[in-house]
Amino acid sequence: MLQAMRTVLDMAAKEIVGLSERLDATFETAACWILACKGRVVTTGVGKAGDIARKASSTFSSTGTTSLFLHAADAVHGDLGMVTSDDLVLIYTNSGETEEILRLFQPLRQIGAKTVLITGRANSTAAKLSDLVLDVRIEREACPHNLAPTTSTSVMMALSDALALAVMRERQFTKEEYALFHPQGALGRRLLMRVVDAMRKGDDLALVRPETKFLDVLHAITQAGAGAAVVIDENRSLRGIITDGDVRRQMEAFGEKAFNLTAAEMMNANPQTVDANALAVDALEMFESLPRKIGEMPVLQNGEVIGLVMLKDLVRLGLV
Repeated sequence: MLQAMRTVLDMAAKEIVGLSERLDATFETAACWILACKGRVVTTGVGKAGDIARKASSTFSSTGTTSLFLHAADAVHGDLGMVTSDDLVLIYTNSGETEEILRLFQPLRQIGAKTVLITGRANSTAAKLSDLVLDVRIEREACPHNLAPTTSTSVMMALSDALALAVMRERQFTKEEYALFHPQGALGRRLLMRVVDAMRKGDDLALVRPETKFLDVLHAITQAGAGAAVVIDENRSLRGIITDGDVRRQMEAFGEKAFNLTAAEMMNANPQTVDANALAVDALEMFESLPRKIGEMPVLQNGEVIGLVMLKDLVRLGLV
């Protein structure tokens, strides 16, 4: 069984390399048409080729090229109304003889949309009807009966990715733009999430004044469920921070006398801070690069304390 799997992978790899070696100006023209398209890149097909078309549309859309998938069978039953003369239609078919595919060309020509055929038969009926033909022929399928679409779909998929990423490079599509289309992904969080989005605030933020007593500081930390209390003055300007570790050290050093201490006597008056508009991932890097490891940083905006960002919260958000 392992040998059978190796055979399938080797055949796909061989055919993809072969396609790479025979790329010519026709493929570059297709990429240029995609780049210059004023409307949308519409991908279509049926069966396994339709599945590849759907995935291709998703890849185009996420890499800066506006795209939609249109099932060929649905297209000829009214959904061609989605297509405009500004669109470019990529048609996926291995045989080039599928009836649902052949029915598309006359109405697409009347609409005025250009067509690019991605096919395993460059002399097929569909090829003769298309504005541009990309030949993705293979020697044979990996299926032992040479029937199930396997190697052919791998080659179609690889070419679709190649087209999308070539256009992406030419478009100078940035990782920040990519993140905008993937706000819930790890990359989106790394490139879009700000400290203000990740910080603790409101009831989850323990704020105390310099004159606050020991037990009240402890109560504020406990109520907020945070690992520290931020010490502020009447203008919400930062005066210092008191962490769980600070509380334990004061109790160890002073015993019961620690209960008489005020926040001003317990706090670290020069804590590391972070700006509210900084990227959350930059705050995480700050935590990791500090010579003295800490778990919390007050968040400032225009000189005022507006929150507390905690290392464990940033890690939980999946920024690493």
